Amino acid sequence: MKYYIIAGEASGDLHASNLIRELKALDSEASFRCWGGDLMQKQGGVIVKHIRELAFMGFLEVVAHLPEIMGNLRFCEQDILQYKPDVLILVDYPGFNLRIAKFAAEKSLRVFYYISPQLWAWKSSRVKGIRKYVEHMFVILPFEQEFYTKYDVNTDFPGHPLLDVIHEDMELKDRKAFIRDNGLGDKPIIALLPGSRKMEIKSMLSVMLGIIPSFPGYQFVIASAPSVKREFYTSLIGRAEVGIVSGQTYDLLSNSVAALVTSGTATLETALMNVPQLVCYKGNPLSYQIARRLVKVDFISLVNLIAGYQVVKELIQGDFNPLKLEGELKQLLGPGRQKDILEGYGRVKALLGGRGASGRTASKIIQYLSGKSVNKHDN
Repeated sequence: MKYYIIAGEASGDLHASNLIRELKALDSEASFRCWGGDLMQKQGGVIVKHIRELAFMGFLEVVAHLPEIMGNLRFCEQDILQYKPDVLILVDYPGFNLRIAKFAAEKSLRVFYYISPQLWAWKSSRVKGIRKYVEHMFVILPFEQEFYTKYDVNTDFPGHPLLDVIHEDMELKDRKAFIRDNGLGDKPIIALLPGSRKMEIKSMLSVMLGIIPSFPGYQFVIASAPSVKREFYTSLIGRAEVGIVSGQTYDLLSNSVAALVTSGTATLETALMNVPQLVCYKGNPLSYQIARRLVKVDFISLVNLIAGYQVVKELIQGDFNPLKLEGELKQLLGPGRQKDILEGYGRVKALLGGRGASGRTASKIIQYLSGKSVNKHDN
């Protein structure tokens, strides 16, 4: 079968790449045309547009890039028609993908959605479009299935695919090798995960780097995003004493005593690695005020949303400043707090459905497309 897959961000590239791997295992004639990144390409996807060309954050930033976004939409529509896929699989990236879903459905193409947009947080009105234009939703958070079922949307919860990536027997560098290979010192490591898009990286690092002198007993190390060149980070660092590692985020986390993490999938990755963290977020002030009036949830981090209570501290917008960040990090590194966090992480893991989510999703996709059961990954 011919699959057309659209992912617009680094996390989508990761999960879509694992889905492609599992689809190939079940469909020997599978071919993939994709909007995505290096990981999808490594699994055999033909990349039409790379995620480095697609990542815009915030209401105002989207407006500023509207001509480019509209041009991408028109190009995508024509590319889909020329490719004539058996199915269109949309991966998160809602501002773009929901428009493509409408277009594809109106052209009588089959449309599946993998990794739900966070409509439950701020735009539940868009569920009507999902119900009308998307044949099936595959959600990765436990509370999302109940949300969509309430609106009569065909939905499966196969589990969270990060559990396929992060698990107890995954291969990671030990501390000695990690320090040697990256030219680091012997001090305990605090990981900095400032995001995956240039605009957010610039905003987040400006605050994170400011607290480094207050922690002389630790070394700080940045996990660079795969689509952002090292030179971009060095231009922001200046004279700050901080390391940079590329393509080694999990190795970095496994050798860190704490992490400062920009809100997003990385907060859940950090939790699954059992690293105590502070969740940080700061966007354009006007964009944030607009979002604040629309958002209907109590937390912004996936860890807290899944757990249903505050497992990790969130420093958002005005609270994300050097003074507050320094104080919270000192508390995080002190006695007592980490035990509560690790207990919360255990609760989160128990709710995520266990390993094998990517395979179960692929199996269901094949099953719905072919009308016959595929048992390889069934529960």
